[in-house]
Amino acid sequence: MNQSYPSYDDVIHTCREIFEKKTRDYGTAWRILQLPSITDQIMIKAQRIRTIQQTAQQKIAEGIDVELIGIINYALIALIQLDLSTDAALEMPYEDVAPLFEAATQRTKALKDAKNSDYGEAWREMRLSSLVDIILMKLLRIKRIEDNEGKTLISEGVAANYQDIINYAAFALMKL
Repeated sequence: MNQSYPSYDDVIHTCREIFEKKTRDYGTAWRILQLPSITDQIMIKAQRIRTIQQTAQQKIAEGIDVELIGIINYALIALIQLDLSTDAALEMPYEDVAPLFEAATQRTKALKDAKNSDYGEAWREMRLSSLVDIILMKLLRIKRIEDNEGKTLISEGVAANYQDIINYAAFALMKL
């Protein structure tokens, strides 16, 4: 079961480095985004991956790996937004955001560990295209929950879906 830990940690480390550099460059401009806007941004990235997979063509130099890192970081941003109060400052120093990023990654890794234990790391046998399809499905679920103003009858909420997106994107990066 522990076989994926170093690779998973490496993926998250790469995402954290990019998140830090972009936060230092742009500040926390992403704080202006409402959750549906973050969901749509992730959707754009996942759709681009699917298009590249289906057409075997791309006109923008950035590869699938860059899009997957973006998916992870935007999903982590969504989790951070969920953790922050509505009156939290729009602009926050990286030193204040870093612990929130770390807490979100730790909760997400714990979920991965629990699911890997139950499912026997079934993701290792999955196709890259299936991982992207599941990310897209999770996004459609989130959009539906958002459209229903967060109300669900039996389903998990948006946070769990964002965490699954992070984990499936990390698995896809490990498979690359």
